[in-house]
Amino acid sequence: MANGQFVEMPANIKMKFANNARTGDASSIGSVAFLSFVAALGGVLFGYDTAVISGTISDVSGRFSLDAIAKGWYVGCALVGSIAGVAVAGWLSDRFGRKPTMLFSSVLFSVSALGCAFCIGFNDLVAYRIIGGVGIGVVSIVSPVYISEISPAKIRGTMVSLYQLAITLGFVLAYLVNYLLLVNLHIGELWRVMLGAEAVITLLFFVVIFFIPESPRWLALRAEGSARSRRIPWGEVARPGILKAITIGCAIAVLGQFMGVNAVLYYGPEIFANAGFAAKESSFSTVLVGVVNMVSTVIAVFLVDRVGRKALVYFGVSVMVACLVTIGVLFKMQVSGVLFVAVFLVYIFAQAVSVSAVVFVLLSEMYPDKVRGVAMSVAGFALWVGTYLVGQFTPWCMTVLGSSGTFFFFAAMCLPYLAIIWRLVPETTGKSLEEVEAYWK
Repeated sequence: MANGQFVEMPANIKMKFANNARTGDASSIGSVAFLSFVAALGGVLFGYDTAVISGTISDVSGRFSLDAIAKGWYVGCALVGSIAGVAVAGWLSDRFGRKPTMLFSSVLFSVSALGCAFCIGFNDLVAYRIIGGVGIGVVSIVSPVYISEISPAKIRGTMVSLYQLAITLGFVLAYLVNYLLLVNLHIGELWRVMLGAEAVITLLFFVVIFFIPESPRWLALRAEGSARSRRIPWGEVARPGILKAITIGCAIAVLGQFMGVNAVLYYGPEIFANAGFAAKESSFSTVLVGVVNMVSTVIAVFLVDRVGRKALVYFGVSVMVACLVTIGVLFKMQVSGVLFVAVFLVYIFAQAVSVSAVVFVLLSEMYPDKVRGVAMSVAGFALWVGTYLVGQFTPWCMTVLGSSGTFFFFAAMCLPYLAIIWRLVPETTGKSLEEVEAYWK
């Protein structure tokens, strides 16, 4: 190793990576955990940038006189950036490496946080939110790919789950910062402080990236030296087995966004307000949502390699359906209070230990080395399109369908997701990336 980078390696040691990835040993697990932790910090930024918006919607709407569509655009504009980010993330990470691409995302987050804090008009705010969204899109692809490529098979699910855990930590930080600022800092345009606080996390991510090596799998591919390995491998992507894997990945990525999770993340305080909670109660309830989300993800980290990906999904989505239907009924009956919060938290627990914990694990391990970056970008593109649609149209759904109808819709969307996981997705627990590749081929 030199200057924090692995030197280039000949292609004939690629099999050595495969063997190490299958087993791993005690001496290497500690270093893998450290590298995974550093890469997962991108997830903290992802989570904070995604969730902090919930505490700013009311003030920004009042400050710039936003109607329902404009409010949706304020929430959804960052997701447009995320779509652009995932569209180029695979190419960037395959062409320049996983590490430089993560560094690039940290710069985008920095520009976004400081720009939002000091912007002048609504259009400027939207522009900086889009820049941050590009950072989210890029890091949502490259961080899980990096972690999956450095992890032994027996702990790969756990390590990649650290990324989802980091996202939930970002959620909690955002909700907690919003709540503490709302309670303790009585100034105008508080939303600027909420959005700008992200710069602190961004600086940490930027610094620690310099202390990790490049992915050895990426270096092995680059060492092959052929021009073909430097181009987007559309021929490999179009192969029937791989194309099927990408199509399935896109399907679960999109459907997973229409099961209510992102509506809660973006509009949690407004949902609780619609249920009859006061402003501070709504904000505090959202903090509880973030805490339960994070604790549940910790549980998922320990279960994903023991119970298996599919078993977690079967359990979690079944509970989600029951909770979503119950929430819809409670809205219909105008029941709030402790019961409403309790059902909501059970729903958060169920999605955190299943759908949210498993999606990045599955997407990061479903594809062969030569197409992993591009395939992840395609699936990530689909995921963020779905996320954008949910963020943009949830205010419209709440107005047209009502709160109860919106949650009934989310419950219905769980069913096709469950069917696809059951019939079309293989169990990848304990399998090396080469074994998963062989399944699709």
